[in-house]
Amino acid sequence: MNIDWTAFTPWTALAGGILIGIAAAIFVLVNGRIAGVSGIIGGLLRPSLPDVGWRLAFIAGLIIAPSLYGAFVYLPTLKIDPSDATLIAAGLLVGIGTRYGGGCTSGHGVCGISRLSPRALVATVAFIATGMATVYVVRHLLGAGA
Repeated sequence: MNIDWTAFTPWTALAGGILIGIAAAIFVLVNGRIAGVSGIIGGLLRPSLPDVGWRLAFIAGLIIAPSLYGAFVYLPTLKIDPSDATLIAAGLLVGIGTRYGGGCTSGHGVCGISRLSPRALVATVAFIATGMATVYVVRHLLGAGA
C-alpha cells in the first residue's frame, strides 16, 4: 500500500483521532460497553437477540460513514500491492491474534489505554511490536515489498 503524502496532513489525522475518542466515549456512556470492533463483530457470530441491533448499527456505521465522507471530500487513491492470498492470510492471523489477545487495537489501544488499563497497554505494545517485526521480516528478510 502506498500513502499519498501530498494529501496527508497532521491536522486531519488529529481530527480523526479526536472523533474516534469522542465516539468511543459516547459509546461507553450510552451502552456501558467498550467499542472494541473485534468483540462487536464476534458478538454477531453468537448472537444474543437484544444485542444484535446495536451491533449491526455499529458495523453499518463503520461502512457507511467513510462512504459518505468520500462522497464530499477528495480521498487519495488507494493501491494495495499484496495478493488476495496474502490479504486473506493476514486477515486470518489478525483474527486469531484478537482472540488470543482478548481484543483488538480499538478495544485495547483506544478504549483500554484511555482507561489506564495495564492489560491494554501490554496488549497494544505487543500489537505494535508484532507489526514492526512482521514488516521487518517480510520486507528485509524475505525481500517482499518495497
